Amino acid sequence: MSVVFVITGPSGVGKGTLIRALRERVPELELSVSATTRDPRPGEEHGRDYFFLSDQEFERRVQAGDFVEHAAYSGRRYGTLRAELERLIAGRRPVVLEIELQGARQVRKAMPEAVQVFIDPPSEAALRARLVGRGTDSPEAVDARLQTARSELQARHEFAHHVINDRLEDAVDELEAIVRRCLEETSSVALGSENSIRTGQKDTS
Repeated sequence: MSVVFVITGPSGVGKGTLIRALRERVPELELSVSATTRDPRPGEEHGRDYFFLSDQEFERRVQAGDFVEHAAYSGRRYGTLRAELERLIAGRRPVVLEIELQGARQVRKAMPEAVQVFIDPPSEAALRARLVGRGTDSPEAVDARLQTARSELQARHEFAHHVINDRLEDAVDELEAIVRRCLEETSSVALGSENSIRTGQKDTS
């Protein structure tokens, strides 16, 4: 049984950094690569970090029903390709998605069994510092992202799991504990089901 973990939170909160560190600790986790219409940042590669699509190609795939979820964020579009997610789930390994709040809500409706984790910044000042420190956005874009973040932070109550990304090592510890606990619970349920089936087979023989 494959478990899907959804990691969400405001832009700049450190979702990608946390997931990279998490996968070093839990190597069986497979990353579902998202699609986006934004330009690649230095060092990013198509198919590894994102599937970089034109606006026209993204819309064509929306109309074709190719996305499990998709959303617009700060003037760019993001989404999870259905074929990519289904390919990973078919491999029966746990899967992690890094997506924005709108997309997380869509996944919750489509896959209510998915484990959703909301990443909080320690403060708005810290979030601003991280956005500015990336050096990828204009001051106007940073202000727009912060405005969106204020609204998104009001949605934290929708999520059963929360991690405050203040000190990276501590945040990764918390995230790893959530993931391992969920994997252990799923493994126990699957084992119990297998034992029930075997017992039933013995009883009918």
